Amino acid sequence: MKSIWIIAKRELKVFFDSLIAYVMLVLFLGFSGFFTWLYGNDIFLIGQASLRTFFGVASWTLFFFIPAITMKMIAEEKNAGTLELVLTKSISDRQLVYGKFLASVLLVSIALLSTLPYIITLSSIGNLDNGGTICGYLSLILMTCAYSAIGIYSSSITNNQIVAFMTALFISLFFHIIFDVLAVNFTGFLGQIFDSLSLQSHYDSISRGVVDSKDLVYFISLTILGLFLAETSLSNRHK
Repeated sequence: MKSIWIIAKRELKVFFDSLIAYVMLVLFLGFSGFFTWLYGNDIFLIGQASLRTFFGVASWTLFFFIPAITMKMIAEEKNAGTLELVLTKSISDRQLVYGKFLASVLLVSIALLSTLPYIITLSSIGNLDNGGTICGYLSLILMTCAYSAIGIYSSSITNNQIVAFMTALFISLFFHIIFDVLAVNFTGFLGQIFDSLSLQSHYDSISRGVVDSKDLVYFISLTILGLFLAETSLSNRHK
């Protein structure tokens, strides 16, 4: 666990030293703030103390931001020739993958913590649905874990950051949009299969305030699968 934390801290330091983290925070808060407070339709127009608009905007914002965060994590190490050096310092492939994954999740968590003023403001405006708000943030964290794992895997199979970014987007596109569209256009067993594969479907379920075990199993399984594939990709680098 110590090695994982060391890798995560190293990644976070790189992000903040290169201003990437600050740019990501400003853009995330800018997009979410604009659509939640100025262009949304839940707060000022309808007069509801709800963060539903924010959760909808944040899911799309993170859909693009997370691949941008993870694209360099392993691909850059490969391109610079430092991957082997890192892995010779008593660090296993699994620890490297988990450390990079933890750094991505922590960076997004910092961005989500920065939206705390939204909650404080809405609480002063009206009766904020605390349960729905907690579930909304939980759904964002679970989505972050799943997309971070996919991003780490995409970064592990190439030494080109742009390729890693596009690969992560392509894979995530199926879970975020395509499976959901297929679920709507198919009925019966196939429709159920596509609906169960749709990340957006599970995300919407939790963000509405309903925490079902099948949704938790889905996100945990997708995260574990992504990390497993990334670890396998690294272990096969010499074959």
